[in-house]
Parts: sequence; C-alpha cells; structure tokens
Amino acid sequence: MEELQHILFIDIETVPQIYKYDELKLETRNLWDTKWQYSKDVTSEQHYSKAGIYAEFAKVISIGLGYYNGNEFRVKCISGDDEKKILTEFSELVSKHFNKKDNCLCAHNGKEFDYPFLCRRFLINGIKLPKILQIQGKKPWEVNHLDTMELWKFGDYKNYTSLNLLAHVFHIPSPKDDMDGSMVSKVYYEEKNLKKINTYCMKDVITLARVYSRFVNADELKEEHIVYL
Repeated sequence: MEELQHILFIDIETVPQIYKYDELKLETRNLWDTKWQYSKDVTSEQHYSKAGIYAEFAKVISIGLGYYNGNEFRVKCISGDDEKKILTEFSELVSKHFNKKDNCLCAHNGKEFDYPFLCRRFLINGIKLPKILQIQGKKPWEVNHLDTMELWKFGDYKNYTSLNLLAHVFHIPSPKDDMDGSMVSKVYYEEKNLKKINTYCMKDVITLARVYSRFVNADELKEEHIVYL
C-alpha cells in the first residue's frame, strides 16, 4: 500500500482541434493530406475520424487524476475548452505534490499515447514540461512512467490490449457507460457535454488503479474508499 501512495494515475481525453475535415484551413488540410498520401485503401478525409490521437492536430480537453491518500483513493478531472489552462493546472499540481524522486505516473498505454501526447502539447503551447515528464538524457530505468499495458506484455510484443480487456480478465467490475473513447469528439463538439466526458475519464482512472493493484498484489480498491474531488 505504501508503494501506491507515490503514484499519480492518469488518463487523458483528446479531440481534434477542428472537428470536421472540411473545416480545416487549406494549409492544415494539405499537411494532413500529406501525412496520409501513401495510404491506399482509406482517404485522408476518412483518416480524419482519428485526428484526435495525433498531437499535431488535436488537443487535451480532460485529464483524469487519481491518487491514494491513506486508505482513500481521490479522483478528479482537470478539464475545459482552454487547453493551455488545463496543462498549466496539471503542471502546477504535479510540481507541487508529485515532484519527489520516488513519484511515478501510471497510465494504460501511457508510453505510446498519454505521456508523449502531453509532452507534445506542452511544447506546442509554449509551457515548460513539469519535472515528472522530463525524460531527455535519462536512462530507461530512471524514467518514472508506469504503463499497465507494458506491464502486461512481460517482454512480449503482442498487439494492443485494452484497459477494459485487462479489467475483464482480472474480474474487475468495469462501469457500464453509454460512451467509449471513439465517441469523445462527438460528445464534446455536438453534445457539448464535458461533464459526461469527465465522468467517463474518471471511471477509467479508477479501473486503471484497480488493474495496477493486481500487478503489485495490493488490496482491492473498494467503492467506499473512492472520493470524488
């Protein structure tokens, strides 16, 4: 349990900066088209349905955070339309409360998505990277970034394993939602329902913490110990 006290569990939700392909400015559209110029079966416009995962064309709208404080697991979201404000608040929080040598970040597929996406958006917004995201010049074992998908590989190189699948095989109750990651952009731009996205994001953070606890043989995180901030 003591080990868990040093970890900040995170999950980010991202959307395209411009919702529709045909709304892109000409220069941006040309750069997007160039990115997919060698794609044979799908047009660059069709590829745009996944624009939200590319940091050059997308932005962060919500960062879900979870951490242990004694027996409590505290969960919150930093979210909004102003990405720079979100990233600044996140940087201030981790710099104040998670800046010690033994502090770690934990995300699912974090090394492939969450961590690099955040770093890129920090730089694009002209904000200095918080210490916990600074990996330049560090040896791999000096980087305090945990990734439950990487842990599950155990050195293997199999394909992507979702957080929901890990929750399923570990018999961890995964909250039933009326949305999934592919719907975030639609909910944000069409429904304008950031609260719904935040709820989805925080549930993923809770599931993440429960999955990670299995890797370290920690006690089960129970509902009565979860505090929403």
